[in-house]
This record gives sequence, C-alpha cells and structure tokens, in this order.
Amino acid sequence: RLPDAEEEEAEVGWQEKLFSQFEVDLYQNESACQTPLDRQYHGEILKLEKAGGRKNYRIFTYTDHDRFTNLEEHCQKVTDSDHEVPSYLAERMANVRRRRQDHRPIEASSLKSKIVTWEPSEEFIKNNHVINTPVQTMYIMGDLGPYGKLGHREYEHVLCTIKVDGNGVITVKPDFTGTKGAYRIELDGEKREVWKYTIENASVQVQPEEEEREQRVFRDLYGRHKEYLSGLVGSEFEMTLPGTLRLFVNGEIVSAQGYEYDNLYVHFFLELPNQWSSPAFQQLSGVTQTCATKTLGWDNVAYFCYPFTLEMFFTQGDESEDSLPQWPVLYFEVLSLDFWQRYRVEGYGSLVLPASPGLHMLTIPTWRPVELGTVAELRRFFIGGSPELEDITYVRIPSTFKGERLSRFGFRTETTGSVTFRLYCLQQSKAFLETSALRQRMQSVLDRLGGFSQQSSVYNVLEAFQRARRRMQEARESLPQDLISTSASTV
Repeated sequence: RLPDAEEEEAEVGWQEKLFSQFEVDLYQNESACQTPLDRQYHGEILKLEKAGGRKNYRIFTYTDHDRFTNLEEHCQKVTDSDHEVPSYLAERMANVRRRRQDHRPIEASSLKSKIVTWEPSEEFIKNNHVINTPVQTMYIMGDLGPYGKLGHREYEHVLCTIKVDGNGVITVKPDFTGTKGAYRIELDGEKREVWKYTIENASVQVQPEEEEREQRVFRDLYGRHKEYLSGLVGSEFEMTLPGTLRLFVNGEIVSAQGYEYDNLYVHFFLELPNQWSSPAFQQLSGVTQTCATKTLGWDNVAYFCYPFTLEMFFTQGDESEDSLPQWPVLYFEVLSLDFWQRYRVEGYGSLVLPASPGLHMLTIPTWRPVELGTVAELRRFFIGGSPELEDITYVRIPSTFKGERLSRFGFRTETTGSVTFRLYCLQQSKAFLETSALRQRMQSVLDRLGGFSQQSSVYNVLEAFQRARRRMQEARESLPQDLISTSASTV
C-alpha cells in the first residue's frame, strides 16, 4: 500500500455526489445506463475523466436518489437480549424506505372510485399502514479494500448517515467527533485491519446578524401560527358561575353477567338530589339495545357497550353546620326479553356517581324481588310475569320517604348478576382555581369538593358523625328533665 493512500480527507456538502471506483467502472459503459439518473452520472463521469479524474479515492457518497439501502439499519435491536425476535411493526418499518413524497394532484373521479381498495398491493400497505415520515438521506461511505483493488462492494462501509426529515430535524449518525477519539472500523479479514476516521462540522458559522434575523422570522412565524390556532379555538371559554360545580360524565354500560335468561337490556335513569340541576336538553334516562349473551367461563355475559352522556350542576345554597352535599344516583334495572316479546325483571341496582374525576370501572351487583313457591317461578318462565318495584328508587332510600325509619321487613329478594360501568368524570369549578382558599382552615362546601381524592372517606366519616350526634340528642331528649337539670347544676 502506498503511503499517500493511508490517509484521505474530503469535504462533503449536503447531497453532494462523490463517485466510488465501482460507480466509475459501471457508468463509464453507456450500455449499462438504463435510467435518466444513470445517464446523468455517465455524463458527469466523462467530464471528470476529461478534467483529470476524481479527487477522492476511498471516500464517496450515496445521495437520496441513489439505489442504496443500509442493511445494518434493518438489523438494529431494541433490547440487549441475544434471543430478541423483531415484532411485526419492526419488520415492516425496516422494509420501508422513507423518501420524499411527490405531491401529485388526484382527480376527483379516481378518488371517488377508490374509496375502498379491495386488493391492496404490498407497496400500498407499506405506504398506508406503516409510519412513513418523509426523510432525505445521505450516506458518506468508505471503500476499505486493498490498495489497487478498489471498487468491490464487499469492502464498502458506512462512515456516516445524515438524515433530514420533513420537520427540518437533522440527524447525524455517528455524531461529530469533536473532543472524542476517532471512530474505528475493524475488518474481518486475515490481517484484521483497523481503520480510524473522524467527522468534523465544516459548515461556516452563522453571523450574529443572520442568526438574529432568523430568530425574528421564526418568532413571527410562530406568532402567526398561534393567532391562527386561537382563531380556530376562540377566545370564549365557558366558565361556571361562582359557587357552582359542573359535573360532566361520559359513561358506558359495558356488560351484564350472571343472569338467568338471555336477550338482556338495561333501563336506567339519574336522580338529582337537592341543589343539583341539569340543562333542559339533557336526557336523564335511557334504554340499551337488546343483547344476546355468550358463555365466558362460568357466566353468561351480554356486552352492551352502550354510551351515554350526563351533564349536571351543583349550586351552593345556604350553608349550615349540618349540611353535606348529596351526590347524584344512577338507578338501573336489567330486564330480559323472551321469544314472545314478553319481558321479565332480572335485577335492580344503583350507582352513586364517583366523587373524584377520572376513569372509573365499576361492577354493581343486582337483586330482584321474589315470591315464595314454585307457581311464581312457573309464571315467570312461561308468561313472563314477575314481581316488580313500583318505585325503582326503593333500591336505596326513596326520595319521597319522609319518615325516620324505612323498614324492609318481610321483603324477599334474590341475588342475581352484576352490571359493569365505565365512567369518565370531569369536574369544573372556579373553586379549583382558588388555591388560597385551600389553605384556609374553614372552607366552604365547594372548597371541600376540590379535594376529591379523599372526598368519599371524609363524607362517610362526617355522615357517621352526624348520625351519632342525632342519636345522642334523641337519647338526651328521652331522659327525665329533673335528671338533666341535676346534672347541669352539678357541672
């Protein structure tokens, strides 16, 4: 090997073509040129030969238009496991050669006629079912063959890969050498030759005036884009009134399982307590479609996937020491339909809407009233009759009940299946923005509602405290007056 061939330096520009010895030998023959790009390379090589030959020997480039694919990019591993098996997506992404997309006009007739492609080609699948971000790629290569035997493909090695995507992001792999040591390439031959190379950024430094001008252009561009987005969204954001909590629920009745009969459907409605209201257009009840069951494990499951939307407002009234906000309750009943279009009740249940925002998956068990004896079950099986609740709110404490004790003595029920709900809860209130109010010792009801992570437990504790306080007052009232006066004078 000659001494002058041991070291070579080349300054390469973006998408600048430097021919290798293999390409010079190939494109010199005009009969081997088949494409317009091949004929263009043929003319450029002839000009180089007339000018004294090419200046580079071992360093050459493949531009974005060349037919070259780096096979090492296809073999990249995601983990450090020796037994890693590439996924379906990794294999598809490895086979996609990302290039600039030609924006060709599509005729209206062809667009209408090809809404559905019944027999997609492999290229069509690659372009439409795999992420294909337009990328311009350039490879800086090195011919590391023995001196005098250049131009063999097996000695070609990738020294640097430069990519620029559609967003203007430049990727250089490996990175510029800088203060690090030179990169090494060890060949697999008998001599185990080691080549070292460095990559330096030879671009001209941007002047401060040009950099400032570029920053102004970017600021102006981003400012206009922000104004454009603001125009699309609008400046008016719907806010709730002070002292009002807005509750928005996107719900779904997912499934019902464990019921005796087939062809199930669910009827539900929402009960709003005092100080709660809903818009005039809001429907507070609904009925799902009739769904056949399928056997899943030991249960028969009916998948409804029935969506519903609820919107309601809580308005803070006159606060008192004993007042606690009540939460809306969703009542529902599961019914079955037989061959003769007769229905029977399969179960009743209720669900208190979650007090914390976010996603909630809830499975609610149900029950149904029963009568003693086999006649009632025969009537239920043959003619579809079964005991029903006149007021479905009897599942909990009915809103019309004004007494002190609700007795269900003698009311016979039977446990049936369960219903699964998926609820997405959103809450909006100006109290959430008042961070200073959260530090106050005495907070309003809405401020307490702002900390919904512990709302349910706090609510249960306070409710139990109120019940204990009422029992103590009732016990005190039942005591003789002389005993109360004697204890008061003693104190």
